[in-house]
Amino acid sequence: MYPHFKNLFGLCAGLYAGLGLTIGALHAAVSPEEVARLGTTLTPQGGEKAGNADGSIPAWDGGLTTPPPCYKGKGHRYCDPYADDARLFSITAQNMAQYRDQLSAGQLAMLEKHQSYRIDVYPTRRSVAVPEYVDAATKRNAAQAQLISGGEGIAGAAIGIPFPIPKSGVEPVWNHKLRYRGSGGRRWNTQIPVMPNGSYVPAKLREDARFEYSLPDATPESINNVAIYFLQVTMAPARLAGTIGLIHETMDQVKEARRVWAYNGGQRRLRRAPSVAYDNPGQAADGLRTNDQTDVFNGATDRYTWKLVGKREMFVPYNAYKAHSDQLKYKDIVHRNHLNPEVLRYERHRVWVVEGEVKPTTSHLYARRVFYIDEDSWQIVLVDLYDNRGNLWRWQEAHAFQAYDTRVFSSAVETVYDLTANRYLAMALNNEDEMTMDRDFPLSYFDPANVIRHAQQ
Repeated sequence: MYPHFKNLFGLCAGLYAGLGLTIGALHAAVSPEEVARLGTTLTPQGGEKAGNADGSIPAWDGGLTTPPPCYKGKGHRYCDPYADDARLFSITAQNMAQYRDQLSAGQLAMLEKHQSYRIDVYPTRRSVAVPEYVDAATKRNAAQAQLISGGEGIAGAAIGIPFPIPKSGVEPVWNHKLRYRGSGGRRWNTQIPVMPNGSYVPAKLREDARFEYSLPDATPESINNVAIYFLQVTMAPARLAGTIGLIHETMDQVKEARRVWAYNGGQRRLRRAPSVAYDNPGQAADGLRTNDQTDVFNGATDRYTWKLVGKREMFVPYNAYKAHSDQLKYKDIVHRNHLNPEVLRYERHRVWVVEGEVKPTTSHLYARRVFYIDEDSWQIVLVDLYDNRGNLWRWQEAHAFQAYDTRVFSSAVETVYDLTANRYLAMALNNEDEMTMDRDFPLSYFDPANVIRHAQQ
């Protein structure tokens, strides 16, 4: 069972970058010598295997692949294998200057804005690991994957990370989109838009997915240009209940745009819905996120010019087992102004920094985005979001953990903080709901002709 399934589901698409150069210039070939580093000086997924100079980041030793004694098995929550770790220190408004270089602009802004907000730092645990066949596929991809269609598609990749040794800004974003999340399953995703006074009305979504790109026998040819099949059914609140979204997420968006259908109870018809993308409002989010903020980021990136800044050591959310616990109610996690710091865990990790600037020929609510992408998992863990005047407007986090029985790294909770409106959105919660279940859906399940019947199951 995957406790996760990351919100990705809301509608992803191929990822494109620019740097103002041609894609051919952007995608420098990875040499055989560089490929040979995977599994030696680099982890099989492309992270640096060694620890850092002062030892605060340890060497990667294979990740967490054996369930701890506290785990009761399939159908039960993932218990915390690091529950005995003592907190090293807390970052607050009073001492934040000392750690400024390891914090994002959004983290700094939250510390300045809310005295109740803090970042509790624990020992770094490099828990990420994926199945061996995914590691093998990543090594194949490193030698042969290519950007195509102006960066809106890739060729020569399947199953594993397509660009474990990135050469341009678009490639880490592709890696996030296609990171391993199993073959498919069903999850219950509670979204909670929080008012300034701390009140909220939860929205509950049921989400089914088939990760075509990650199937164990997938090949670049068998994928047939669709990376993910996704069905979302809104269960609550009552005014939105029965709304259905169906997505076939294409790999090459120039060859064929994302296929999207929507069903509204009032219309009683499943219709094509071409506007489920970019900065259109996300479902059941009360205006606090755009469609392309599902799964932290998804969708075509052709409205941005992207830059690969490099690597940086930062304090990021990690190993969020406590936030995943079914011993917690939503009220224990979702507090006024921000998530409850008592249930969150931060660690020092190396991240790739990628910046996106809106092109002058197009537009987006977010004129600039800065992604911080974990080197071990390729999960985007933090995002700084700027408005059209250059001011920091919103900020995102993904609190993820390793599912040690399935070797999937995924979120217990994600957030979008609106620093101007003094509101935030919590997503991907299921503490009071059923565990996410891995499930092999047939392709026919995501056929538009069958979707209404399936959505009612």
